[in-house]
Amino acid sequence: MAFSFFRGGPVGGRRSGSRHAPAPRSTHPPFSSCMSSVNPVPLIAAKRDGESLSKADLKALVDGYTEGTVPDYQMSAFLMAAYLNGLSAAEAAALTDAMLHSGTHIDLSSVPGTKVGKHSTGGVGDKVSPILVPLVASCGVPVAKLSGRGLGHTGGTIDKLESIPGFGTDLSVERYRRQVEEVGGVIAGQTGAVAPADKKIYALRDVTATVDSIPLIAASIMSKKLAEGNDALVLDVKCGRGAFMKTDADARTLAETLVAIGAEHDTPVVAVMTNMDVPLGRAVGNWPEIREAIACLRGEHADSALMEIVRGLAGEMIVLGGAAETPAEGREKARAAIESGAALDQFRSLVEAQGGDPTVLDDPDGRADSAPVAEVTAPPDAGGYVADLDALSIGQAAVKLGAGRQTKEASVDPIAGLTQLKKPGDPVDDGDVLARLHAGGTPDLEAVRAAVRSAYTFSDTPPAAAPALQARYDAEGWTRLSEGAAEEV
Repeated sequence: MAFSFFRGGPVGGRRSGSRHAPAPRSTHPPFSSCMSSVNPVPLIAAKRDGESLSKADLKALVDGYTEGTVPDYQMSAFLMAAYLNGLSAAEAAALTDAMLHSGTHIDLSSVPGTKVGKHSTGGVGDKVSPILVPLVASCGVPVAKLSGRGLGHTGGTIDKLESIPGFGTDLSVERYRRQVEEVGGVIAGQTGAVAPADKKIYALRDVTATVDSIPLIAASIMSKKLAEGNDALVLDVKCGRGAFMKTDADARTLAETLVAIGAEHDTPVVAVMTNMDVPLGRAVGNWPEIREAIACLRGEHADSALMEIVRGLAGEMIVLGGAAETPAEGREKARAAIESGAALDQFRSLVEAQGGDPTVLDDPDGRADSAPVAEVTAPPDAGGYVADLDALSIGQAAVKLGAGRQTKEASVDPIAGLTQLKKPGDPVDDGDVLARLHAGGTPDLEAVRAAVRSAYTFSDTPPAAAPALQARYDAEGWTRLSEGAAEEV
């Protein structure tokens, strides 16, 4: 049965994905009723001792922290206790609910149709959203999406879209709602009015070594996704070296936790596990990825792993939106929308609605400032094939070029990144170009070259292709995936 492992104790303690014995209910009185102002000490003690906390307790803690009556040091203590001892399914859902209701919950009920949202857990070269949102909208399913900025080696959809001259992502709630109704899709920046508790708590997790807790990750994701106003969600849970979830077990636990939280909030959720061992596509960076996304919307790269993932997610979204009976039918509708040009037309409408320059869609290679500044070539002993390409190393190289940020306040170079990456299975000879480097600033190009070369390994024979789509999870359980087939597991 789906969710059966949740019927007991906490998940996602310091060994991510571990299952714990059932935790006793707290013997402490609800701290929210201990006094007129919030006293978090009993809650911290209970979670320190491995006890479960009530929905009222978690709401009082989150409300107090959002309002400033609970200081950073006490919330830090709670986060570390939750990190070490995990949270039960009920606690994760209650924490999500508290963060969700700490701010604005966008109401899209006046917009006709079933609205379907999408979220990715982050990776290298992940330009799925700028392709997927207009693609699904062109198939008649409205899509509303709030996106974030990149941090570290994982890129952010907002940074990518803002590399289009004039593209605006700071939308009011009313403009966001109106664009979903009039255009069919929107991708906007996360406003401070939506789940402000999550913004504060995430910043604290980032500096207290409590980021990689599965229930805390899940609550952070779902508090924002449930606030977007969509009726259903498809989640791209990335797994591999370039993702936050490095192992199959951790990715599966996260997927199960996300779907369970959706069920607690009466929101259908499908989680799709996808491969993030190697970069997605052949470009990494903000404008480099938008340029590749435009090419995909034009019908190029149809047989790539990138487009296999796009069609896989689109098929799920189109089914949830009521425009197809099965994911396979949804994938075929998505393929047809690319071939007919409808998806590209939809992207043009989205760009125009958000103030972007639509002429870049006609000639994305024409930006004079986007020419490569250097190349990385294969070493003399590289004859044969690319055997592997480490996504994490390529993401870190992109940051060195200026495409990413190490702190949330840092700016990014919209032009910086890598293009024409050779991928596993590509033939390669001595001196072949492995990647082209782009930068508007003055990065240490030799250091970047060295980092890129070290990300590659070579072999005399081509490697076996790794599946891009790995598995899906919903209320019915797990299914192993490929683009053409699904198998119960």
